[in-house]
Amino acid sequence: MFARQGIATRRLFSLFVTISGAAAIASCSPSVEQRGNLPSADKMSEIRAGSTTKEEVTKILGTPSSVSVFNNDKSWYYISRRTAQTAFFDPDVLDQQVYVVSFDDQGVVRGVDHKVLQDGVEVTPVARATPAPGRELSFLEQLLGNLGKFNGSGSRTSGSGGGTLPGPNPTDRRN
Repeated sequence: MFARQGIATRRLFSLFVTISGAAAIASCSPSVEQRGNLPSADKMSEIRAGSTTKEEVTKILGTPSSVSVFNNDKSWYYISRRTAQTAFFDPDVLDQQVYVVSFDDQGVVRGVDHKVLQDGVEVTPVARATPAPGRELSFLEQLLGNLGKFNGSGSRTSGSGGGTLPGPNPTDRRN
């Protein structure tokens, strides 16, 4: 009887290990996400430089993912990005494509440019601090400098509540 219980326990344990292992392997598979809507090649071929207007581009491709900020809406960007992320790690970019539709002053297409992931340039921000005028005060200087600000002789009354506001009296001309 104990032998049968031992065999059943072993089978149950091996089933548990198998299910746990399958769950662990499944949880480590990367999840792939597609963001943005990349226009098809057929739709892109309908855009003609020198004749297609902004309204026609909107009808053919839809609204852009982004528009230029610095040159008065003269460039529209259609952006698509595919990423894969495994568990809690940072996502990896698998593919990125950008179509840039440029317009002239009259709103007619000037040109269409296609960029891929390899065309991107990584920008590293410079870690600098902007100096502020004046000098740094030590903790003791800050503490001693604040001592005179809390006495009642230099306070003024506010107009509505009758309370006092800390700080120098604006009518006091002493320097």
